[in-house]
This record gives sequence, C-alpha cells and structure tokens, in this order.
Amino acid sequence: MKEDMHQQARCKELKYPKVLPQISLIFIFVNEALSVILRSVHSAVNHTPAHLLKEIILVDDNSDEEELKAPLEEYVQKRYPGLVKVVRNQKREGLIRARIVGWKAASGEVTGFFDAHVEFTAGWAEPVLTRIQQDYKRVILPSIDNIKQDTFEVQRYENSAHGYSWELWCMYISPPKDWWDAGDPSLPIRTPAMIGCSFVVNRKFFGDIGLLDPGMDVYGGENIELGIKVWLCGGSMEVLPCSRVAHIERKKKPYNNNIGFYTKRNALRVAEVWMDDYKSHVYIAWNLPLENPGIDIGDVSERRTLRKSLKCKNFEWYLDNVYPEMRRYNNTVAYGELRNNKAKDVCLDQGPQENHTAIMYPCHGWGPQLSRYTKEGFLHLGTLGSTTLLPDTRCLVDNKKSRLPQLHDCEKVKSNLHKRWNFTQNGSLINKGTGRCLEVESRGNSGIDLVLRSCTGQRWTIKNFIK
Repeated sequence: MKEDMHQQARCKELKYPKVLPQISLIFIFVNEALSVILRSVHSAVNHTPAHLLKEIILVDDNSDEEELKAPLEEYVQKRYPGLVKVVRNQKREGLIRARIVGWKAASGEVTGFFDAHVEFTAGWAEPVLTRIQQDYKRVILPSIDNIKQDTFEVQRYENSAHGYSWELWCMYISPPKDWWDAGDPSLPIRTPAMIGCSFVVNRKFFGDIGLLDPGMDVYGGENIELGIKVWLCGGSMEVLPCSRVAHIERKKKPYNNNIGFYTKRNALRVAEVWMDDYKSHVYIAWNLPLENPGIDIGDVSERRTLRKSLKCKNFEWYLDNVYPEMRRYNNTVAYGELRNNKAKDVCLDQGPQENHTAIMYPCHGWGPQLSRYTKEGFLHLGTLGSTTLLPDTRCLVDNKKSRLPQLHDCEKVKSNLHKRWNFTQNGSLINKGTGRCLEVESRGNSGIDLVLRSCTGQRWTIKNFIK
C-alpha cells in the first residue's frame, strides 16, 4: 500500500508536453457482450483528452450475436458521430490478423491496441504519448490492473515487466535490477515482451517492423514475437507504471477451442524466424522433435526476409541485454520421454515433488516426464524453468546410500560424479560415481519400481536426439 501511495504521488508530479501526437484506439471483439464493449468505449472517451483521441476503431471478428450488428452501429453513430468506426471481418481471422485489420483502418499518428473489456483511468494517455513522442521506436505497455468479473472491483497489480517461458507462454516478471536501484516507482520498466492485452505504438514504426505475424493463427506467441523483434530491430519495449488500464478477467474466452495448439504452432514460427541456435529450446519445451515436429507452421520465408531487411541483431544479444533472467539449455543432447525396454507404457517421471525421488509412471509426455540429458552427463526431469527466479528442472542423483534414485537441484549437489550418468541411446544408464545402473523392477501386480542396482543389461531410449 505504502509503495502504491509513493508511486501515485510521484506520478502526479510528472509534467507532460501540451502538444502530443493523436492516438487511434483499436478494440477487437468477437461475441463480446454489447454492454462490455460500450463500457470500454465510454471509459476511453471519458478518460482520454478529446484533443488527443483521433478515433476509436471497433473490429468485429465475425461475431454471430445480433446485438453486435445494427444495435451497436446505431448506438455509436448516435452517441459518438464521426469518432467511432466499426470494421467487420467477413470471416473469423483471429485476434492477430484482426489487429492488423484495425491498424489498416487507423489514421492517428499513434495506434493503441486493446481488448474490448478494459477500463481506462484518468491520465493514462499522456505518459504513453510523451514516451512515444520522445522516441517513435518505443512500444509502450500501460500497467494492467484487474477488474473482477463478478463485482467489477479493481485490484491493483504490482509493478512488473512481462516475460515468458520457453513454450512462449507469457507471465509477469520482476522489473530489472536497475529499475529497483533507481528507487523511483514512476520510471518506465524495461520489458522483454508483452502480456498482449494492450500496447501502444507509433503507427508508421509498427508498419515498418512488419506489424504482427499474419501467418499466426488466433492468438498466442504474437506478443512474444513483437517483443523480440522490437528489441532486435532497433526499438524498445517498456511498461509505464503511471499509465493504468484495468482489464476484466473473463471466465469464458471466445477463441478458446484448442488455444494450446495455436500457441504451439505460433511459438514454432517465432523460433524458426528469430531465435537462431536457441530455437531448439522451444522444441524441447513443447517436447517436439526438431526434425518433422508434425505441425505445419506454414511459410516463414517472408518473416525471415523482413528480419534480414531490417538488419536485426541476433537472439543471443537479446538474451544477454534484454532478458538475462531467461535460463539457457544449450547443453542439451537429448530430451523427451525416457523409456525402459523391460517396462511397457511407463516413463521416467519426477513423481510427487516433495518425495524427491523419481518414479515410473504411465507415459503422457508432459512436463513431469520431460527428461533432458546434457553434454555434462546430467539427467534432468521436469518442465524447463523459464527465468532464474523460478525453480529449475531437477537432477537425477545416485547418493550411494539409497536404492532409490534421488531428485535434487543440480547446482546444490556437491559430488559431481553422483549426478553424472553414462548414457547412449538404447543402452544402460550407469551412474559415474557408483557404477550402479538405473533399472526397473516389477512388484507383481502392483506396478513397477525404479531402482539403482548392479547392471543387468536393461536398456533405455529417449524420444528426441539433437544431432
């Protein structure tokens, strides 16, 4: 609370230029309640100074609801003549392409993209437009607060940057150290990417850097692509604590059929265009083979050409300078489910985390069964840890005392040998410190134990090898 008061006080002290560029606000909707859309529009008009608001563009991504057709148009024409335009997609394009449609219809010097279920707060626009006026290559993210769907009460969120995991799912992360060190909560926060529900960008600059990737479907991944691309190609991205926009959390999302598939497909497009040698990390995180992953990601040649023509930096520069918290897994030799020739349909699994012992469990190929064998001979289990602030995958260890293989934080295991394993595809898994093998043992009808013992010649195979 005290932090909040300090921030609000600092934000109130800031002065902004009288003359600022005008903004076009673009809202995308599909089968959203009319009342919610109008609430967003009213709040935009009421809380954006009239001389700065060029227009509001409502992009209807092929809704079926009747109230979103004539009733919507009649209402906005009567209430806001000339200010609000409605653009209709003839077929459902998904959020990403719908935003591009909105951008094409916009004429303001600056374009702001928002979900159609938001609430602007007074004073949100001036800090954003000032930062873009000072440098047109900045992409600005207002700070997001939460509106509870049932009570409409506003929950103020902590100051955060926006990061993501190697699956390219976005998440809030702590602002960088130099922001904390400066001790001024009103300062812009450098951010590697964006959560995606709102961003503001100079209209021409957005066009120059290739907008969002039109080859992506629905949504998921475009927010990461924009962050990476802006940083690599000469721009920057930041969150502004003094600009607050609240977002209504929705229980039912309109694009929710199989969003996991689209996120995965879009993530692979980002990896193939922007990530150089680190693209393998995205494949590992989704547990997909690098060759023939079985997903048609479409043609990425235009995006690669765009990257060349913009003379963008390489991805390693971005990891070093913009997202140093991101963990790196370049030492991976093989990954995926690890199976034993004597045990059908079960895979090595991290088991209940509090037990600190690996188990065999029916194969499903998700996070707890993501094995990763490294150049150093370490065998990791678990979902890739995205940032260094979150727990990482754990290491399989033979502590010499127990018959059961232990799982520990690799950094903390003192004896190097007890966490190193000799492994070749379809061969034994032998601990370098003890010479014991990782093997399975049947308990009759009640399942299969994973044990450490003298080798009997059991063989292991892991799903994917990196050549």
